[in-house]
Amino acid sequence: MLIPHVRDRPFTLKRHYTVPRGPFEWVKDAPAELPPGFSRCPQPAKSRGGGLVDYALVNDLPSLLWMVELGAVDLHVWPSRCDRPDRPDYVLFDIDADETPAAVAAACRIKEALDVLGLESFPRTSGGSGLHVLVPIARSYTHEEARRFANIVAGALRLPETAKIDTKMIGHGQQVVSAYSVRPLPHAPVATPLLWDEVTSDLDPAAYTLGTVPDRIAALGDLHGALLAARQELPLLAKHLDTT
Repeated sequence: MLIPHVRDRPFTLKRHYTVPRGPFEWVKDAPAELPPGFSRCPQPAKSRGGGLVDYALVNDLPSLLWMVELGAVDLHVWPSRCDRPDRPDYVLFDIDADETPAAVAAACRIKEALDVLGLESFPRTSGGSGLHVLVPIARSYTHEEARRFANIVAGALRLPETAKIDTKMIGHGQQVVSAYSVRPLPHAPVATPLLWDEVTSDLDPAAYTLGTVPDRIAALGDLHGALLAARQELPLLAKHLDTT
């Protein structure tokens, strides 16, 4: 279930050297010892004056297991794919909150706004106290357009005082934690796709762990499988925003 959510997306290795909450480093370039079977995705980087970062691609189970063996715990990928790196295929509403009820309230208000705009959206736990809401879009918009849309929606909402919507991770070269990624926290929480019916005041993100999520997947399948295939247009959204 995990591989389709990272396939063909530039992958940054967050390499843990001892225990999950111990020392780590971010490794953007494919490690020198990368096996020859790995796919790669060289991309120019502003931080290198246009020089290339030689990203690895985690496109199959052997590649994933190799990265895990090297020290990967949480998995970070671009919101766009290697063939069109400047065109994301979803907009991410990253909800930061001190407590889950505030994150739930914020997520529900985002959904209400997106419903008005005729947009399908997909919620998931983040592996912490926050939540993510993802909106699949056609690959015809830039990262800047995706962020502008997210900022317009977020700016129109009245949120709990203890919750905020972080849109800074919407951008070219930004790394977003993948669905089904384990997080380096106690009890190994997992960023887990949800049904909207599950986003209620009773939601307990801590219940979604490396020990519980496999059974959930076996019972429900990939709740975000449709996220990978859906393509929604933004011009209609702009029209709605201009007339409300």
